[in-house]
Amino acid sequence: MSSSLPRHLRVLDLIEDYVEDEEDEMVDWISKFPESNTSLESLVFDCVSVPFNFEALEALVARSPALRRLRVNHHVSVEQLRRLMARAPQLTHFGTGAFRSEAAPGGGLSVTELATSFAASRSLTCLSGFRDVNPEYLPAIYPVCAKLTSLNFSFASLTAEELKPVIRNCINLRTFWVLDTVGDEGLQAVAETCSDLRELRVFPLDASEDSEGSVSDVGLQAISEGCRKLESILYFCQRMTNKAVIAMSKNCPDLVVFRLCIMGRHRPDRITGQAMDDGFGAIVMNCKKLTRLSVSGLLTDKAFAYIGKYGKLIKTLSVAFAGNSDLSLQYIFEGCTKLQKLEVRDSPFSDKGLLSGLNYFYNMRFLWMNSCRLTMRGCKDVAQQMQNLVVEVIKDHPDDEGEAEIVDKLYLYRSLAGPRNDAPPFVTLL
Repeated sequence: MSSSLPRHLRVLDLIEDYVEDEEDEMVDWISKFPESNTSLESLVFDCVSVPFNFEALEALVARSPALRRLRVNHHVSVEQLRRLMARAPQLTHFGTGAFRSEAAPGGGLSVTELATSFAASRSLTCLSGFRDVNPEYLPAIYPVCAKLTSLNFSFASLTAEELKPVIRNCINLRTFWVLDTVGDEGLQAVAETCSDLRELRVFPLDASEDSEGSVSDVGLQAISEGCRKLESILYFCQRMTNKAVIAMSKNCPDLVVFRLCIMGRHRPDRITGQAMDDGFGAIVMNCKKLTRLSVSGLLTDKAFAYIGKYGKLIKTLSVAFAGNSDLSLQYIFEGCTKLQKLEVRDSPFSDKGLLSGLNYFYNMRFLWMNSCRLTMRGCKDVAQQMQNLVVEVIKDHPDDEGEAEIVDKLYLYRSLAGPRNDAPPFVTLL
């Protein structure tokens, strides 16, 4: 890094970069900011795993009167958090770091002291971070909950009992991200309190197929009944029913994004044992603004016929463990005329399904297929007929020698620059 950063830098956001240092030593990059007042409006570095010079950060925050967004990493304790809030009461977006004390049990900052600091931060509307949370400190955020429009607990393994008192204070929440440890009971509290909610994301604590998870169709149906202004949902679960999905399609017709990830292979309706065709069919029929859809669970060609017929605005489609023949892909290519991005994994689609898209690939940004039934011959056919597109075949096991007939991964995309010249050995450009 250069000796100093530009004086008029307004935004430095490190997002999903996962910056690490092999020796995990402190790198004093924050001291590189100008020593005079800065123009900084946003500083985000929660993905930086290495320690940093906290005193330099505190000084930087103090001389950045325009700073509105600050998200710190997990090396920041609640004691340090309080010092930062005192320096920047104007913050609107705050990422809290670890949200635990650095002191020995019983000797740290009191909840009342921390709550006083939050109460003084009168502009806060968005809270995130909460890594390695001590639940005893959660009441400290109560003073700002009523003003929050966005709350992100997606890194905090908190139970329904720990979350419900917070949720019930968040009457104006529009965006809520949380782990599935919230449980159906916690989602019912969201439904009862957050009638203005526009976006909900429920992530899995354990994404393995053997996990039972803590949320189900019960929580989804509750959300649909209480949060009827919902526009976007990402929902990971192990158990689902057509009834709950149909209810969401009717109660939340303004959905633009519907991403239901039923983990595990070919999971049917947990009550009837039937395929989830009717549920996803209802989503594309009733949610006429839908542009992004993720499907999973036990699905037959019937579901994809619905998607092709009614999903006319869909631009991004993700398919996992679904479909029972190449007709599914044909329905998508022929029906979803605005499709730009298609991701398919662990589905029984072969060369025939791939080739059914030849007349549509030029209008798409990319196609990704993983663990399907594609062959090298089928991929070469596409490459020969679509010479203005880039076709890459990727091996799951880079050490394998020779050209396998079955393709692990296919990546097809448009590129003005043409094929890349930096492909690693396990990537074959066709």
